[in-house]
Amino acid sequence: MTTPGAGAGVGDAAGPSKNGFADDSALLNDDSGFLAVDSGGSGLRVVVGTVRRGVLGQRESGEPVRTGARGIDPEHLMRQLVPMVRALTEVTGVARLRTAVVGAAGLTTLGEGLRADLPDALRREFGVGRIALVADAVTAYAGALGASSGAVVAAGTGLIAIGTDLRRWRRADGWGHLLGDCGGGAWIGRAGLEAALRAHDGRAGGSTGLLDRAEELFGPMPGLPGLLYPRPDRPAVLASFAPQVAACAPDDPVAADILRTAARHMADSVAAVCPAEGAPRVALTGGLFKIGEPLLVPLEEELERRLPHARRVPPAGDPLHGSVRIATDLATGALTLPSDGAMLYVVTGTSD
Repeated sequence: MTTPGAGAGVGDAAGPSKNGFADDSALLNDDSGFLAVDSGGSGLRVVVGTVRRGVLGQRESGEPVRTGARGIDPEHLMRQLVPMVRALTEVTGVARLRTAVVGAAGLTTLGEGLRADLPDALRREFGVGRIALVADAVTAYAGALGASSGAVVAAGTGLIAIGTDLRRWRRADGWGHLLGDCGGGAWIGRAGLEAALRAHDGRAGGSTGLLDRAEELFGPMPGLPGLLYPRPDRPAVLASFAPQVAACAPDDPVAADILRTAARHMADSVAAVCPAEGAPRVALTGGLFKIGEPLLVPLEEELERRLPHARRVPPAGDPLHGSVRIATDLATGALTLPSDGAMLYVVTGTSD
């Protein structure tokens, strides 16, 4: 059955240990086995551990889970997951997995099949009794901020902002590269390539610096549509040009303006989800922020202007870390982040 009102996160009364687990004597005496999964665009990351001893083993696959008519394919996920978990339980000696948390990209909009089939599959294969299916934005939040009130921007190829006042979740953007993800890696890369094409055509708003870099990566510009449009990984290809935009920005006003606009889009999304009361924390997570100051400086300025009551903090961990935190709290009953049928779906039953 679904547990009403259940959530996940690290309880406020106990601070995180080096593994991101609450330092609580009862928790430390609990050796319940858990499984934590992060399913994203680059494949699966899988962790097995116990509440008392923490993470004991990790495996990764380089194959993303397929999507079909019912969204994310639970059978394809299980075909990858089962041998990885079997190997991990053998190596770690964790004989009984009582809790499982699966964080999955696309769960909110493409999770029908997972919610219908995955809990029974996990029970059948591993005897798991407590299960949470969690959107990757929520695992990003839990990894970055734990159970604090606040907001997180997760930015890589795409972009989503998620926030909570610990009563409900709010999300903004994350609608994919055709409809949104404004300010994300694919958005920045597409804007940079558009500026390159404008320079190639002799139109206003072009950048010869970006044109030079685009031709180095992709060849002559007339061939770019033929290279890009047939690709199933178009968002990733577009995002691959975002570091070139950042590299040009210090000496190129067009590139700098693209990143300032991206920062404004990000700030719009954060402002839409950040709690208005108290002193919420705001964290930035994801690979896009590795492009550094050309993006971070205007973003910090926008956040200061838009959210003066919020406090910027570094993220404590990544989405896999968040899955581990949620699994630990689910195992010990220390669930505090809000449940949501689409974003944090908690199912309890018996593993016997």
